[in-house]
Parts: sequence; structure tokens; C-alpha cells
Amino acid sequence: MNLNEIKQLIDIVNGSDLQEAVIEEGNFKIILRRGFSIATPLAAPVQTASAVSQQQQAQVAAATPTVKAEPVSNLIDSRSPIVGTFYQSSSPDAPPFVAINDIVKKGDVLCIIEAMKLMNEIEAEVSGTIVEILVDNGQAVEYDQPLFRIKP
Repeated sequence: MNLNEIKQLIDIVNGSDLQEAVIEEGNFKIILRRGFSIATPLAAPVQTASAVSQQQQAQVAAATPTVKAEPVSNLIDSRSPIVGTFYQSSSPDAPPFVAINDIVKKGDVLCIIEAMKLMNEIEAEVSGTIVEILVDNGQAVEYDQPLFRIKP
């Protein structure tokens, strides 16, 4: 499907009463949605200034992050150098490259990130102990997203 065909589909959806159109052609799939509504309350309850203040304090308290027992400042994040799919092992039936509390050396393979059908081995940048694995197997990762926390 080329750009002109997609533009024609958009024009067709915009010119009709359709709210959504799903078009599949081989392994290509496009979903066109038109319009959306935002639910708004019909009547907002009247709140006093003290009730609003208490509500804001509760929201701030809920948004405040909890402090972990171990300070994070001494940990080094191993980050993704590319966008792709995170894999903990070389194949589904193979054991993971690393687990929590494993000791790694600089250059050891931590995981694989698949990008455009290429398997890229991600190596440890420092020697240390794996403290946290921040990504699930098979999860999509972004560029510079933390994958592991390593205690040097």
C-alpha cells in the first residue's frame, strides 16, 4: 500500500459516517479513526478551599516517589543503545544471559536487542553485580532506556 492509497482511504473515511476503518493487506495493517469524545461531568460538585487544599496535598503525597532502602546513586544503569525488542536469552529455551545477583565483567553479554531482524548483543559497560532487571523479556525498548542496574 502506497501513500496515495492511504490518502484516498483517509478521504473516504472522512467523507463517510464511519468512525473507524481497519484495513489489512498481507502483513500490513492500518487503522483509521475519526473523532473522539472526552467525557465531561455534567455538574461539578462545589468544593470549599480547605477541601481543595486537602485534595491537592493528597495528590502530591500520592505522586511522591517512595524511597528505596538502598541508595540508587551508587548504581550504574546499563542503557539500550538502540530501539528494538529486548530478549534475556539467545533462544526461548536457552537460559537467560544474566539474573539478579549475578556478577558480570565488563564486556559480558547482558541481553540481546532485536532491531530490524538483526540480533544485537548488549554488553556490560562496567564490572559489578546485577541488582535490577528493568525490562521484561520480549518487551519493546526505546533508545537510552535503562535495562539493568549494576552495582560496581
